[in-house]
Amino acid sequence: MQPKDQANFRLTVLNPGGRDEAQEFPDGAGETALPHPPTNFHAYAACTHGSFQRETKEAVERNTPVLVLLRGDFGASERAVDTLQTAGRFVAVSLKETGLHQIADQLQNSARLARFVRIVKKADASLAPTAEAADLYRAVRGPQRVAFIPTPYPIDDPRWDFTRPIEQRSGIFIGTREWDVPSRNHLAALMVARQLSESTEEPVTVFDYDGRRGARLLSEIGFGAGKLRICTKKLAYPDYLREIARHKIVLQLDTSFVPGQVAGDALLCRVPCVGGNGAIDRLAFPETCGLGRSIAELQETALRLLTDRGFYRSTIASLIPAASKILGFEIVARQLAEFFCSRRPVGGV
Repeated sequence: MQPKDQANFRLTVLNPGGRDEAQEFPDGAGETALPHPPTNFHAYAACTHGSFQRETKEAVERNTPVLVLLRGDFGASERAVDTLQTAGRFVAVSLKETGLHQIADQLQNSARLARFVRIVKKADASLAPTAEAADLYRAVRGPQRVAFIPTPYPIDDPRWDFTRPIEQRSGIFIGTREWDVPSRNHLAALMVARQLSESTEEPVTVFDYDGRRGARLLSEIGFGAGKLRICTKKLAYPDYLREIARHKIVLQLDTSFVPGQVAGDALLCRVPCVGGNGAIDRLAFPETCGLGRSIAELQETALRLLTDRGFYRSTIASLIPAASKILGFEIVARQLAEFFCSRRPVGGV
């Protein structure tokens, strides 16, 4: 790849017929009041100063490589791939939902599975925000033109630094909120948080949108009086990050092998994330993530972060220097440019 190609690289991410409106990212991550934050697949576009589109014709007109997201029954996605390749665009594909439980749910229908295999084979490449999804694509199309590149976070952009002074932090923030997804282990996380609260007197915050059902479940866990704060109002993303930043730690026990937005949110707030086995969890929080660790080990780590000031401060101090080398916008943009620009379109397989 020529240096000029990399410097001028822009990526268009296309979610055919999706709900998110078209969005340009001329200023990278941009200001915090953007219509959609520069996270998840939007982050691929943002870090390359590209765009996020929902109409195929708009993606064609951008005259850039395109990442097509596979969603729904994959019909609109397949038509988009065909149109873009006919127009001479380099097309990579990725499932829009890439947690292992989400992949299993999407591909349990035989017709949808057949279409998925066909799309992955005909695409010029497959890009995955998790190593596990990349392995799936390799199983379908072979090892060529498949890459795992984590979704970046604007951790080097001061506009997206939501840090609060350590002295102003208190409590445990529960990173999950779904009761009915077994791999989220939401109830288990709340049980651990209750035990931590009992031993440290730290309050616990959880977001819950399940109304009376959620309230009844939470009431049965046994938190001490005044120790559980339940938030039922959905917040704009910057306000949600400000809420996280008030806490000492983020706690989760998710085992879904997701891209890892819970950990990414914690990273923007410079708050340690304990538990979780997502891609960002493993990369940004290797010493506190859930991969290969028991619940008891994670509880012990959380307890130490809540009670050992020196350990907490050293953990915070090491977060950004390490994460910038693997998750910052500049480094991931370089990886995307290398992945797309070093490959010529093959027009399908």
